[in-house]
Amino acid sequence: MVVRLSSSQAPGWVAARLAGCDGTRWVGVDGLGAAGKTTLAAAIAAALPGAVTVSVDDFARPGVDTWDHARFRRDILTPVTRGRSGSYRRWDLVTERAGARVEVPAGVPIVVEGVSATDRAVGVPWDVQLWVEASEGVRRERIHRRDPPELLTRWERDWWPQEQAYLRSQRPDRRADAVVAGGVAVG
Repeated sequence: MVVRLSSSQAPGWVAARLAGCDGTRWVGVDGLGAAGKTTLAAAIAAALPGAVTVSVDDFARPGVDTWDHARFRRDILTPVTRGRSGSYRRWDLVTERAGARVEVPAGVPIVVEGVSATDRAVGVPWDVQLWVEASEGVRRERIHRRDPPELLTRWERDWWPQEQAYLRSQRPDRRADAVVAGGVAVG
Protein backbone atom coordinates (compact mmCIF):
# COMPACT_ATOMS: atom_id res chain seq x y z
CA MET A 1 0.00 0.00 0.00
CA VAL A 2 1.29 3.44 -0.95
CA VAL A 3 1.87 5.89 1.89
CA ARG A 4 0.03 9.22 1.64
CA LEU A 5 1.81 12.29 3.01
CA SER A 6 1.35 16.02 3.22
CA SER A 7 4.09 18.16 1.70
CA SER A 8 5.20 19.13 5.22
CA GLN A 9 5.53 15.45 6.26
CA ALA A 10 7.45 14.29 3.19
CA PRO A 11 10.96 15.66 3.94
CA GLY A 12 11.11 14.01 7.37
CA TRP A 13 9.64 10.79 5.99
CA VAL A 14 12.31 10.64 3.25
CA ALA A 15 15.08 11.47 5.74
CA ALA A 16 13.89 8.65 8.02
CA ARG A 17 13.83 6.19 5.10
CA LEU A 18 17.41 7.09 4.19
CA ALA A 19 18.74 7.22 7.76
CA GLY A 20 21.79 5.03 8.17
CA CYS A 21 22.34 4.71 4.40
CA ASP A 22 25.78 5.58 3.09
CA GLY A 23 26.87 6.50 -0.40
CA THR A 24 24.77 7.97 -3.15
CA ARG A 25 21.04 7.86 -2.49
CA TRP A 26 18.54 8.58 -5.26
CA VAL A 27 15.24 10.32 -4.50
CA GLY A 28 12.79 10.83 -7.36
CA VAL A 29 10.14 13.55 -7.06
CA ASP A 30 7.70 13.00 -9.92
CA GLY A 31 4.28 14.41 -10.74
CA LEU A 32 2.42 16.38 -13.35
CA GLY A 33 3.29 19.96 -14.25
CA ALA A 34 2.96 22.54 -11.46
CA ALA A 35 2.01 19.96 -8.84
CA GLY A 36 4.63 21.28 -6.39
CA LYS A 37 7.61 19.07 -7.25
CA THR A 38 10.29 21.76 -7.25
CA THR A 39 9.23 23.17 -3.88
CA LEU A 40 9.01 19.70 -2.36
CA ALA A 41 12.39 18.65 -3.80
CA ALA A 42 14.03 21.73 -2.25
CA ALA A 43 12.51 20.90 1.15
CA ILE A 44 13.67 17.28 0.90
CA ALA A 45 17.19 18.33 -0.11
CA ALA A 46 17.30 20.71 2.88
CA ALA A 47 16.46 17.76 5.16
CA LEU A 48 19.27 15.58 3.76
CA PRO A 49 22.82 16.74 4.61
CA GLY A 50 24.89 17.37 1.49
CA ALA A 51 22.01 16.71 -0.91
CA VAL A 52 21.89 18.16 -4.41
CA THR A 53 18.79 18.70 -6.52
CA VAL A 54 18.62 18.03 -10.25
CA SER A 55 15.70 19.27 -12.33
CA VAL A 56 14.81 17.27 -15.42
CA ASP A 57 13.79 20.60 -17.00
CA ASP A 58 17.54 21.21 -17.35
CA PHE A 59 17.61 18.23 -19.73
CA ALA A 60 14.90 19.57 -22.03
CA ARG A 61 15.79 20.65 -25.55
CA PRO A 62 13.88 21.65 -28.66
CA GLY A 63 13.07 18.54 -30.64
CA VAL A 64 13.40 16.22 -27.62
CA ASP A 65 10.17 14.75 -26.28
CA THR A 66 9.89 15.28 -22.52
CA TRP A 67 13.59 15.47 -21.54
CA ASP A 68 16.93 14.06 -22.71
CA HIS A 69 17.29 10.73 -20.89
CA ALA A 70 20.53 9.84 -22.71
CA ARG A 71 22.23 13.07 -21.62
CA PHE A 72 21.08 12.54 -18.02
CA ARG A 73 22.55 9.03 -18.04
CA ARG A 74 25.81 10.21 -19.65
CA ASP A 75 26.30 13.37 -17.55
CA ILE A 76 24.97 12.26 -14.14
CA LEU A 77 23.80 8.68 -13.71
CA THR A 78 26.79 6.85 -15.21
CA PRO A 79 29.59 8.83 -13.55
CA VAL A 80 27.85 9.02 -10.16
CA THR A 81 27.03 5.29 -10.05
CA ARG A 82 30.71 4.67 -10.82
CA GLY A 83 31.73 6.81 -7.83
CA ARG A 84 32.73 9.91 -9.81
CA SER A 85 31.17 13.35 -9.91
CA GLY A 86 28.86 14.20 -12.76
CA SER A 87 28.08 17.59 -14.22
CA TYR A 88 25.65 19.18 -16.61
CA ARG A 89 24.57 22.57 -17.89
CA ARG A 90 21.26 24.07 -16.81
CA TRP A 91 18.76 24.79 -19.56
CA ASP A 92 16.65 27.93 -19.85
CA LEU A 93 13.26 26.97 -21.29
CA VAL A 94 12.44 30.55 -22.27
CA THR A 95 15.67 31.53 -24.06
CA GLU A 96 16.36 27.93 -25.12
CA ARG A 97 20.02 28.25 -24.21
CA ALA A 98 22.41 26.43 -21.95
CA GLY A 99 23.23 28.11 -18.66
CA ALA A 100 25.58 27.53 -15.75
CA ARG A 101 27.38 24.25 -15.18
CA VAL A 102 26.22 22.22 -12.17
CA GLU A 103 28.40 19.67 -10.36
CA VAL A 104 26.76 16.54 -8.96
CA PRO A 105 29.06 14.72 -6.54
CA ALA A 106 28.91 11.00 -5.86
CA GLY A 107 28.22 9.79 -2.34
CA VAL A 108 25.46 12.27 -1.44
CA PRO A 109 21.67 12.23 -1.72
CA ILE A 110 20.58 13.27 -5.22
CA VAL A 111 17.01 14.55 -5.48
CA VAL A 112 15.80 14.38 -9.08
CA GLU A 113 12.62 16.34 -9.71
CA GLY A 114 10.32 17.04 -12.61
CA VAL A 115 7.59 15.61 -14.80
CA SER A 116 8.54 11.99 -15.57
CA ALA A 117 11.63 12.20 -13.34
CA THR A 118 11.16 8.53 -12.37
CA ASP A 119 10.60 7.34 -15.95
CA ARG A 120 11.55 3.64 -16.03
CA ALA A 121 13.47 4.19 -19.29
CA VAL A 122 16.16 6.18 -17.48
CA GLY A 123 17.23 3.33 -15.19
CA VAL A 124 17.97 5.22 -11.97
CA PRO A 125 18.35 2.87 -8.95
CA TRP A 126 15.82 4.79 -6.84
CA ASP A 127 15.97 4.55 -3.08
CA VAL A 128 12.75 6.57 -2.74
CA GLN A 129 10.16 7.51 -5.36
CA LEU A 130 7.53 10.15 -4.63
CA TRP A 131 4.51 11.15 -6.66
CA VAL A 132 3.27 14.71 -6.05
CA GLU A 133 -0.39 15.21 -6.84
CA ALA A 134 -2.49 18.32 -7.24
CA SER A 135 -5.74 18.89 -9.09
CA GLU A 136 -5.75 20.08 -12.68
CA GLY A 137 -7.30 23.37 -11.59
CA VAL A 138 -4.53 24.05 -9.07
CA ARG A 139 -1.86 23.13 -11.60
CA ARG A 140 -3.32 25.33 -14.36
CA GLU A 141 -3.61 28.25 -11.93
CA ARG A 142 0.04 27.87 -10.92
CA ILE A 143 1.20 27.62 -14.53
CA HIS A 144 -0.63 30.78 -15.52
CA ARG A 145 0.75 32.62 -12.50
CA ARG A 146 4.40 31.57 -12.84
CA ASP A 147 5.15 30.94 -16.51
CA PRO A 148 5.69 33.59 -19.18
CA PRO A 149 3.21 33.70 -22.07
CA GLU A 150 5.65 32.09 -24.52
CA LEU A 151 5.56 28.87 -22.47
CA LEU A 152 1.75 28.66 -22.22
CA THR A 153 1.48 27.56 -25.86
CA ARG A 154 4.03 24.81 -25.20
CA TRP A 155 1.97 23.64 -22.23
CA GLU A 156 -1.10 23.21 -24.40
CA ARG A 157 0.62 21.84 -27.49
CA ASP A 158 3.40 19.67 -26.00
CA TRP A 159 3.70 19.30 -22.26
CA TRP A 160 0.10 18.53 -21.17
CA PRO A 161 -0.29 15.75 -23.79
CA GLN A 162 3.18 14.32 -23.04
CA GLU A 163 2.64 14.17 -19.29
CA GLN A 164 -0.79 12.58 -19.69
CA ALA A 165 0.70 9.92 -22.00
CA TYR A 166 3.43 9.23 -19.43
CA LEU A 167 0.89 8.92 -16.61
CA ARG A 168 -1.25 6.49 -18.64
CA SER A 169 1.64 4.35 -19.86
CA GLN A 170 3.74 4.04 -16.69
CA ARG A 171 1.40 4.84 -13.78
CA PRO A 172 4.21 6.38 -11.67
CA ASP A 173 1.61 7.29 -9.05
CA ARG A 174 1.07 3.57 -8.42
CA ARG A 175 4.74 2.58 -8.19
CA ALA A 176 5.74 5.45 -5.91
CA ASP A 177 6.74 4.75 -2.32
CA ALA A 178 4.57 7.69 -1.25
CA VAL A 179 2.02 10.04 -2.76
CA VAL A 180 2.41 13.62 -1.56
CA ALA A 181 -0.38 16.19 -1.58
CA GLY A 182 0.92 19.05 -3.70
CA GLY A 183 -1.30 21.77 -2.36
CA VAL A 184 -4.63 23.46 -2.77
CA ALA A 185 -5.86 26.36 -4.86
CA VAL A 186 -4.63 29.76 -3.80
CA GLY A 187 -6.80 32.84 -3.90
